[in-house]
Amino acid sequence: MRTAEVKRRFLAHFEANGHTVVPSAPLPAIDDPNLLFVNAGMVQFVPYFLGQQTPPFRRAVSVQKCIRTPDIDEVGKTSRHGTFFQMNGNFSFGDYFKEEAIRLSWDLITKPIEAGGFGIDQEKIWATVYLDDDESIGFWRAVGLPAERIVRRGKADNFWSMGIPGPCGPCSEIYVDRGPAYGREGGPEVDEDRYMEIWNNVFMQYERGPGTDKENYPILGELPAQNIDTGMGLERMASIMQGVDNLYEIDEVRPLIDKACELTGKRYNVSHTTTAAESHPDDVRLRVIADHVRTSLMLIGDGVTPSNEGRGYVLRRIMRRAIRAMRLLGYEDPALPELLPVARDSMSPSYPEIATDFGRISQYAYAEEEAFRSTLRAGTTILDVAVADTKKSGGKTLTGDKAFQLHDTYGFPIDLTLEIAAEQGLSVDTDGFKRLMAEQRKRAKADAQARKTGHADLSAYRGALDAGGAVEFTGYAEVSRESKVRALIGSGGLITSAGEGELVEVVLDVTPFYAEGGGQLPDLGLITVGGGKVEVLDVQQPLPGLIVHKARVVEGEVRSGEAGYAQIDVERRRAISRAHTATHLVHQTMRNFLGGSATQAGSLNAPGRLRFDFNTPGAVPASVLTDVEQQVNEVLMSDLEVRAFVTSQAEAKRLGAMALFGEKYGEYVRVVEVGEYARELCGGTHAARSGQLGLVKILSEASIGSGVRRVDALVGMDAFRHLAKEHLLVSRLAELYRVPREEVGDRVEQTVSQLRDAERELEKMRAQLVLGGAAALAEGALDLGGVAYVGTEAPEGAAVNDVRTLAQEVRGRFPADRPAVVAVAARANGKASLIVAINDAAKSRGLSAQDLVKGALSGRGGGNADLAQGGGVPADQAPHLLGAVQAAVQTR
Repeated sequence: MRTAEVKRRFLAHFEANGHTVVPSAPLPAIDDPNLLFVNAGMVQFVPYFLGQQTPPFRRAVSVQKCIRTPDIDEVGKTSRHGTFFQMNGNFSFGDYFKEEAIRLSWDLITKPIEAGGFGIDQEKIWATVYLDDDESIGFWRAVGLPAERIVRRGKADNFWSMGIPGPCGPCSEIYVDRGPAYGREGGPEVDEDRYMEIWNNVFMQYERGPGTDKENYPILGELPAQNIDTGMGLERMASIMQGVDNLYEIDEVRPLIDKACELTGKRYNVSHTTTAAESHPDDVRLRVIADHVRTSLMLIGDGVTPSNEGRGYVLRRIMRRAIRAMRLLGYEDPALPELLPVARDSMSPSYPEIATDFGRISQYAYAEEEAFRSTLRAGTTILDVAVADTKKSGGKTLTGDKAFQLHDTYGFPIDLTLEIAAEQGLSVDTDGFKRLMAEQRKRAKADAQARKTGHADLSAYRGALDAGGAVEFTGYAEVSRESKVRALIGSGGLITSAGEGELVEVVLDVTPFYAEGGGQLPDLGLITVGGGKVEVLDVQQPLPGLIVHKARVVEGEVRSGEAGYAQIDVERRRAISRAHTATHLVHQTMRNFLGGSATQAGSLNAPGRLRFDFNTPGAVPASVLTDVEQQVNEVLMSDLEVRAFVTSQAEAKRLGAMALFGEKYGEYVRVVEVGEYARELCGGTHAARSGQLGLVKILSEASIGSGVRRVDALVGMDAFRHLAKEHLLVSRLAELYRVPREEVGDRVEQTVSQLRDAERELEKMRAQLVLGGAAALAEGALDLGGVAYVGTEAPEGAAVNDVRTLAQEVRGRFPADRPAVVAVAARANGKASLIVAINDAAKSRGLSAQDLVKGALSGRGGGNADLAQGGGVPADQAPHLLGAVQAAVQTR
């Protein structure tokens, strides 16, 4: 029975028993700040269990895609661990409890196959219950399970939680006896390989709170009665139904192992052994490949892209472990183009969207592999040298600074450094590496904080916030207002007054000034306080709720506690607001043309211009950019109303409002919509209508990182001025070329092509000029104690490659048995350089080109015994360099 059929039967069974089928949530746990990825079927239902939201159904069933990152390092070492897995779950929200949960699970697993069940022999089924759960024992006895196959177990085995604060409770697990070939008799307590767990009924009775020991988080209290979360591991159940020994042999995984074996020429030794010591090393690597390639496919399919942070870093690590495992098995070519389609074919029967979206998924995956292959080439060479140096010096540990250099400079992951070092019998100073990483993060955090606070003491900000609470922002509705100076902050902390010329930070009770955030630049303007005026230069929010105006006193004196009048620069605000609205339109339009995965990765909204970063695997074709620009401007022509409103997160989702991936939002959110065209969660300021933007002109599109592109555009009058300048430029070129304006592009391309051809011809002529005297130079060689010596200057400005070629050309004109040294000096850009070439006969006399160059340049220069070069001295030193080489040859 294929895995997809196991899934279908599970959903059908519970749907027939009154459960609503709920689709799997995406793997990234966006709504839960405690999780990177969904790690259990009940995660998307947590608000219902905790009573935070009213469930729209009393019973639900789902097959949830899950990832458990703690298992990454265990993958391959056993036949049971996997990073990605699927959890079949049925849930009751105050509807039924232990009795029906046990009956429903028993019915499905024992019902004959022809009747829609799994047909497992009742004699092979065991159950475990929590120590004092007599009630569950009674319900198991009632369905027909004998007492000798019901086992009481403690908290470590039969009390379930997610490992983080949240719902938890005692559980009752179901096991299948796979027979004596798999281990000892005696039930799950004796051997959990022979007795494989396939199902877990969790009686969600309690809520855990935070604590220092995650295994013993305090119980906050009881949850509403009758809450059930039961889960069946789809992969484990599939292995039972397919009659295979372990999770790596089921239909969704084994084809990947087979393909990897085909590519590498290895053999997978099918076994149900569970320890790495009992497995062949190749088996471990093949399992890593199969699990990680499948996991990567599913993660990218759900919108995660490789990066150096958070979810993206987990994906990058998983992909790189799979790629490296293929290399360790001897496969040097790109592996993912061979393996990923196999994973697609295995998973698409359950998730058809994987096949339809495979073009995007594969672009990200293949680009990441190519980038990593480059990293491996550079990093492995450097690491090999570091390992050799460590061994040569008798050391057993690779230094933390070397590991940090590999990570920071070359992008070489620390886990690969650890693996490669271990293969060479070395450990790594991980404490030193972590210390350097922490220092780097501290510097980065300090730099970011400085932007917010100017290095001021945070206690001053905290004091200002505690004294009056959060500052009210009124800038959505007004551009000026009366207020009161709550606090003044100087370089040393809180102050009572500031005079003309001083820099000061002003905290008002209420302000129309927008603090920089969400990609939008801050408002600037003036604050009048008593007889003084301050010019606002920046507005930041160093602490949540505290808006600080960084300003210069331009007139009189300002004092804390005085009334004031705040007025923003209205024209600047309007220009920024137009840019912000344009960013929303560009975002939505990019998604229209590139698909829903083209999500915002960053932005800058400045007066009259915008910068929009977005996720996409490759360059956006020029034709698509043209279409995007045209569609955006058509929206402007439609003059749609721009409306902002506050609503609940749930309602915003129902309306289809876009949320920025990875952002955390409160219970209530602000939604900005442009007609029915674009709808997004946003706290920024916007134009009132799309027509107020005037014009949007896209200037450029380029890569700023793996899978992230950047668009720069102008808005409003800035866009008009840019087009006017372009019009003048094109008109001038048309006049010079004497062609219609539409032919200017072709003529410019023709001119550029002609110039390049001319430059190539000039390069040839220069090379011929330099090399033309090679024969004469060889004929005029000096004899220095039996060594033919040529010392000459190349024509001034000659290219380095031509100078090097000249030295080699002259050297080649001497018979092989005649020792020869050729030194060529060159002058360019006010500096002199030296190139020395010698032949094998000269080397046999003890001469070295590298030694001659370094001798002439006081130790500088590089190369080898045959050919070396150096430079950097003043141009007038060229004759001295040649003389130094000649003297060195004479004294040999």
